[in-house]
Amino acid sequence: MMRRGNPRARGVADPQDAQAAQLEALRLLARRDFAPEELAGRLAARGFAAEVTGQVIAALIESGSVNAARYAENYVSWEAARGHGPVRIAAELRQRGVESPLIDTALAAGPDWRQLALKTVRGRFGAQAPGSFRERARRARFLQYRGFSADHIRFATGADPDLD
Repeated sequence: MMRRGNPRARGVADPQDAQAAQLEALRLLARRDFAPEELAGRLAARGFAAEVTGQVIAALIESGSVNAARYAENYVSWEAARGHGPVRIAAELRQRGVESPLIDTALAAGPDWRQLALKTVRGRFGAQAPGSFRERARRARFLQYRGFSADHIRFATGADPDLD
């Protein structure tokens, strides 16, 4: 039985077909935004030739359908709302092929990371300050896993010397 609707089930008749590659790219972009390199990888995984995907991506960038800066800003906003910190977000954006200057700009335009770390740790452990070193270390590990820097962690756990 042939599956309809699943693009992976469809075989690419001609890997050099730029129109089919563009249609597939637009189908992917209709669901969510992609970084240019990430979209190129998706098209390559669907069997399109590298030259064709490069041409399609260039055309989509020129038309404004694909924009790495917009993608980075949206990604930072989305992940920050989920309680993730700038270190983790930057690593994930680098993995998706976004350039460092765009990442730095998007992170700078993001939320107040210290306040987000405080909100995140309070959401997990409550508003009460940690009573022991062990509890403070537990909270610090949690925030480190979430992708916050040492400064953010010190602020959120009450170990910030500026607060004393």
